[in-house]
Amino acid sequence: MTIFCSHCHRPLQAETSCLPSRAKQAPSAPRPFRSTKSASKARRDQINAELQALRSLLPISAQEKERLSYLHTMALVCLRLRGAQLFPPALAPPAGPALGTELLSLLPGFLLVLSADSKLVYISENVAQVLGLSVVELLAQGDTVFDILDGRVGEDVHRKLLLAREEPGREVTFVSEMRTSKAFRLQHGGNRVVAVCGRFVALRWPPSPSSTAFLALCTPLVQSPTDGETASQDDVFQSMHLLDMTIMDVTESVTYHLGYHREELVGQSWYSLLHPEDAELAAAQHRAV
Repeated sequence: MTIFCSHCHRPLQAETSCLPSRAKQAPSAPRPFRSTKSASKARRDQINAELQALRSLLPISAQEKERLSYLHTMALVCLRLRGAQLFPPALAPPAGPALGTELLSLLPGFLLVLSADSKLVYISENVAQVLGLSVVELLAQGDTVFDILDGRVGEDVHRKLLLAREEPGREVTFVSEMRTSKAFRLQHGGNRVVAVCGRFVALRWPPSPSSTAFLALCTPLVQSPTDGETASQDDVFQSMHLLDMTIMDVTESVTYHLGYHREELVGQSWYSLLHPEDAELAAAQHRAV
């Protein structure tokens, strides 16, 4: 039986090959050992050092900085960067008195600023009085307004923000539940219903998405009394309607909420009390009922 070389296909006298044997080949140099564990640790240490540097630049107290997690640190840094893009130091107005706690306490709600793409840019510190969450804790929910709202109204809110962006200066209002702390939900039985009223404003000319902001006031609405609490006469009002929603009767406490006397509303259509932007949604709910 003739045996052929697997390399050059010439006949061989024995089961050998014309290639040099492994023993005759020059020994290859050993590959240096690289520890991936030490490399990963070096990267983590570098990331931690950068995060510590970013944390030290945040304009908050040292005690608050100590409590910041990596997630909270990055959320605050992103918030400050978006604010610096909308309000660059070179174009900022002259420094005046800070918006202190005393002044914020006079507002019926908290202030909210959004970028053109609905990113959070500013939240006033008194948000904790309304939602039970600090600015840092609220940012941990996400970086857009949709992350802090009830997801069921996302489409309606997006439509109204788009309308306001197309017509700067036009005021829009939407009502939604906002995320709250666990302690708040246990005390009040759920999240907080908040009315957001604001408009898009061009901060520089000519206007562009990078120089336009949505400025809004977020006002909490009256909450229904929880179990064990007694509702006062002014907490709610009740009304009776015909099938076309004409008001047949309404309790006297309507004056506390709407400013109308009972006699003024009897015979009026419920639709006459709605904001025009809410009429379509209200009509759909009316038909469903």
